[in-house]
Amino acid sequence: MYCSRIQPKKKKDLYIFNKRIVNKEVSIMRVFSNSKSQAALEFLTTYGWAFLVILIMVGTLAYFGILSPSKILPNRCTFGSEISCIDHRLQAGVVNLKIKSNVGEPIEVQSVKLTKDDGALFGGCCDEATQTCTPSSGTLTAWKSGETRDLTFGGSTACTGTALIAGNKGKVLVTIKYYATASSSTYSKEIQGEIYSTVQ
Repeated sequence: MYCSRIQPKKKKDLYIFNKRIVNKEVSIMRVFSNSKSQAALEFLTTYGWAFLVILIMVGTLAYFGILSPSKILPNRCTFGSEISCIDHRLQAGVVNLKIKSNVGEPIEVQSVKLTKDDGALFGGCCDEATQTCTPSSGTLTAWKSGETRDLTFGGSTACTGTALIAGNKGKVLVTIKYYATASSSTYSKEIQGEIYSTVQ
């Protein structure tokens, strides 16, 4: 009788003990699971804010044109050693150019050609048939060495198809064909130049 009374109690105690262990394990697993969820949420929140800040910064830089390399590059006007570019100005339909002869002797300019970056000739101020552009003001005849000439293309008849947009950077390729006054057009030479500037 004594053993029969003790046995159920031990079983009951063992059951209660096992139940407590299981409950503790479940609680530990829940705590561990909750901590992982919380860590993941904190990770997403932190990096989410960082990503948002980066997007705002990139948007701001793009708005002010800092991410556009073409706007950062300086204006330039370059020719060969025979001709110096003193000054220049680009407008939507007008190209102003001040150039100086360094040839060392008087020259005669046969033709001037203004083209876009893709090689297409400017319209309006240039003749497609002869592939030449005639300045509306300024001449290049009997051009002495060391002499400066002011040229305007598109003054009376605006240059068209230039792809020059006010406020943006524009590029104009200039080809000048000339020969020495003491010689003849048989011995003509070409000079390549480039104007890269902000269009006014």
